[in-house]
Amino acid sequence: MIQAVLFDLDGTILDTNELIIQSFLHTFDWDTPEPVTRERIIPNMGRPLHEQMADFSGREQVEDLIMKYRAFNITRHDELVTAFPHVPETLAQLREAGVKLGVVTSKIRKTTEMGLKLTGIIGYFDSIVTVEDVEQPKPHGEGILRALRELGVDASSALMVGDSHYDIEAARNAGVSSVGVAWSLKGVEYLRRYEPAHVIDDIRELLPITGIGGESNA
Repeated sequence: MIQAVLFDLDGTILDTNELIIQSFLHTFDWDTPEPVTRERIIPNMGRPLHEQMADFSGREQVEDLIMKYRAFNITRHDELVTAFPHVPETLAQLREAGVKLGVVTSKIRKTTEMGLKLTGIIGYFDSIVTVEDVEQPKPHGEGILRALRELGVDASSALMVGDSHYDIEAARNAGVSSVGVAWSLKGVEYLRRYEPAHVIDDIRELLPITGIGGESNA
């Protein structure tokens, strides 16, 4: 029986995809060494913001770009963020069955909590680990291990659910089984290359995977 399920945030339980893309396009409304397009943004989603800004700009000092990104991101946040289908009721069922829930994200705490509160799901989580809470973000396993300590659960009894290889590799590095979500903008074939234990088409498939009735599909 799975005792805890950890979730990535962006692109996994919250549909922040358009907000992220628009925030980058707004930030890089100037000529960069290589044009910052949707096609370039999407494969990088899931990385720490500082790393993306440095790569896209070709600069080492990017604090001004991060400030510009976050100002736009916060202004447009409530307009562009929603929960993916069936997320609230699935979280409720997991909690009712005694499964502990956590979030492990490469976002800062302010915008993490904004999204969770906006969609009404913040109360389901007993652990929220953001990029500000770790020294080494995903794909390092530090954030997952911290969440497990806070939840009081062993790695062998937990799942990590995410939409990118950063999540799958972080799970592997922490000794946790991983679940890839087929609604990732990066595509299912991309996810399968990193060999998650399961790939799900609907978040409700987590219920049988965690042992809460039904049949599970890897």
